[in-house]
Amino acid sequence: MDPVNWPTDPRKESALLVGVQHRGQTGADLEDTLEELAQLTDTAGGVVVGQFVCRQDHPHPGHYIGKGKAEEIAEWIATHKPATVIFDDELSPAQGRNLEKIFKTKVIDRTQMILDIFAQHARTKEGCLQIELAQLGYLLPRLRRMWTHLERQKGGIGMHGPGESQLETDRRRIEERMARIRKDLTQVQRHRQELRRGRRRHGWALASLVGYTNAGKSTLLNALTDANVKAYDQLFATLDPTTRQVELPDNQSILLTDTVGFIRKLPHGLVESFKATLEEVVEADLLVHVIDASHPGVEKQIKAVHAVLEEIGAGEKPVLNVLNKVDLLEDNSEILFWQQEHREALPISAAQGVGLDRVVDAVREHQRGGSLDLTLRVPVSDGKALNFLENRATVHDRTYTDQSVTLRLTIGRRQLDQLRATGSRFETLTPQP
Repeated sequence: MDPVNWPTDPRKESALLVGVQHRGQTGADLEDTLEELAQLTDTAGGVVVGQFVCRQDHPHPGHYIGKGKAEEIAEWIATHKPATVIFDDELSPAQGRNLEKIFKTKVIDRTQMILDIFAQHARTKEGCLQIELAQLGYLLPRLRRMWTHLERQKGGIGMHGPGESQLETDRRRIEERMARIRKDLTQVQRHRQELRRGRRRHGWALASLVGYTNAGKSTLLNALTDANVKAYDQLFATLDPTTRQVELPDNQSILLTDTVGFIRKLPHGLVESFKATLEEVVEADLLVHVIDASHPGVEKQIKAVHAVLEEIGAGEKPVLNVLNKVDLLEDNSEILFWQQEHREALPISAAQGVGLDRVVDAVREHQRGGSLDLTLRVPVSDGKALNFLENRATVHDRTYTDQSVTLRLTIGRRQLDQLRATGSRFETLTPQP
């Protein structure tokens, strides 16, 4: 195989990609995942200089691709000398070690690549802790007899047995650090729970943006809220959740959270580490699924998102599907096809500001749970109820007496339920549908 696209920037690392087509997998499937792996490589700061595709029914226990194929790839590596070999699937510790011996260069897998990108993009303390936990979980079964230079978090006199190996020392230090991180993340989860309880006490509805990485979630959040979240044309550009208020018609508001993007073959350990962040999805009243309608593998991306939602326990949440990037489609026939296949989906372009009003209207209708035209009599002394109705309903007319206020209004079913839950003393003068 001839090298391609050798990096001219010395800061970029040359990488050879290796993919395996297993039984039941089509060549198109493998091509899609390798293309995605190339995007991951670019996001991580590398340049793809070659690609090998292998076909086998089952992974080889010792070398994943078999020793013969590994030696064939090693000949190419000896000639072209890429800095890194990246496998599209997760390698066992033994497979990684054996391949490095044959290739005589660094070997990493898809999971390690994703963890590296997350480590580059994490900004908050919470994000850094989540990434460190996932990285340590990945490292633990891959320890070899070498000094890992991890700082001891606890220990001291009496902690070491005679003749303890360096491997055992390193393993214990990693386990201690992981326990400490889990404790810190538990505090983060409790803090988030308190915030959510406070929002619900004030009647705030919660919505979360979900979708495949680079589908345009941050761009949509910016378009709807002026959040100024950095939106890059890269995979996993957003890790730390951002919550902003969206003003809806009829005096309504909702809190919208941008969350980490999903991806095929998302490492399970990463999902576990990001539980504190992904709880924003699990606790949301509505999921806004942002779909890149222009991507050739969009149907597979949709399935990948659904799989992760099921894994984190959000598979039964109400979902509003939004077809983003319709401005990149070649013609209107593709939009018509989408609308036939997904009649409830809303075609938009977050970058161009097209169709955003339809998203706002759909979110409002969901929040309201349907509208009711009612006449309510509220005691003048119940200022909390009056304030709620003025801010959460559309009041058409007011009639005052010494003891009460009669309001003719339009209110959402959910808002009416919220008002009842506060124990407010109001009387319905018109029959409720």
